[in-house]
Amino acid sequence: MSQRRPVPRLAALDGLRLVAALMVVCYHYLALSRPWGHDPVTVFPTLHRFAEFGWLGVEVFFLVSGFVICMSVWGRSLGDFAVSRVSRLFPAYWIAVPLTALVVNKWPEITSIRGWDDVVVNLTMVQAGNNTRNVDDVYWTLFVELKFYVLMAIVVLCGVTYRNVLIFCGAWTVAAALAPSLGIPALAAFAMPQYAPYFIAGIAFYLMRRFGSNALLWGIVLFQLLLAQRYIHYRVAINLGHVAADQLPSWPARLVVVAGFAVVGAIALGAFDKVQWKWLSTAGAITYPLYLIHMFIGMTLIHHFRHLLPAPVLVGSVIALMMAAAWLIHRLVERPAGKWVRDAMKRGIEDVRLNSPARRRTRPLPPLPPAPEERRPLHSAGVH
Repeated sequence: MSQRRPVPRLAALDGLRLVAALMVVCYHYLALSRPWGHDPVTVFPTLHRFAEFGWLGVEVFFLVSGFVICMSVWGRSLGDFAVSRVSRLFPAYWIAVPLTALVVNKWPEITSIRGWDDVVVNLTMVQAGNNTRNVDDVYWTLFVELKFYVLMAIVVLCGVTYRNVLIFCGAWTVAAALAPSLGIPALAAFAMPQYAPYFIAGIAFYLMRRFGSNALLWGIVLFQLLLAQRYIHYRVAINLGHVAADQLPSWPARLVVVAGFAVVGAIALGAFDKVQWKWLSTAGAITYPLYLIHMFIGMTLIHHFRHLLPAPVLVGSVIALMMAAAWLIHRLVERPAGKWVRDAMKRGIEDVRLNSPARRRTRPLPPLPPAPEERRPLHSAGVH
């Protein structure tokens, strides 16, 4: 049986997270008209051409997520997996939601808050499931991630082994490939055919990292890369509009997707193991809060000050401010609150384990008192 090889911290993966986050940030700040009030091509004629494909950072995030989540479930129980995800996702999110709501409510230049009940529901992170409006548009990806976690939880329940993970990848691939034609909404919702190829490829890359590469795993990756091509035009239309999708060449988007696969594959094969710069750890840590707060808050700041500062200075200042705020959220909220949530959930799960029927059956039972018939004389019980 293949054994897990000791590996250093994957600092390059943290760097890739930051690159993906900045791609999305630049897309929102440089390629969309909302923060500027007009087409930003007049403001950034050259950068705009690159930034308009920055939304592909989301696809890179999903690819990295498949890798990281497969790594995180190995050797963990379902409770441990739930604890790790909740303590990782919610503390920063619980700050980002009200912070974004307050900024947008104070300066409703980009968008507005429809109602504070929406803000409260957003704190659950499942608002997309009940058609509640997102406080910030980037939150749609979190619901996709949550559905991925539900699917991975099934693997944890069945037992996380090399064989079971491969079966899961195969079953998910079939479901994602057939979901659009079967007309079953629930299947399409959880199979997520537009994004499944990135998660599944990320899982396969982690299996390469853990057990070594082979033709089977490379076949899975290449198959997912081919399936991903089916939805690139759709994603261009969603992010740039149907007219732009018909007019713009699709090869830049396809090139970015291929590059994302190549970089994660190189990380899986150890090509970047010597990259151990300490600052990459901080870069990876601030990526999530940066992603949560950058869009509507940053757009509002750009729109509010767009006539007071030169555009390059304004964008650079807003990005720096968002990164600094993300670092503060990480240090002052994520670290202490994440530990508190983790410890509290562990105590709760341990209570469940101690009081579960399966655990109770393993405890020695106290001796039962003798039955009433055993305390009476034998003859009175009808025994002769």
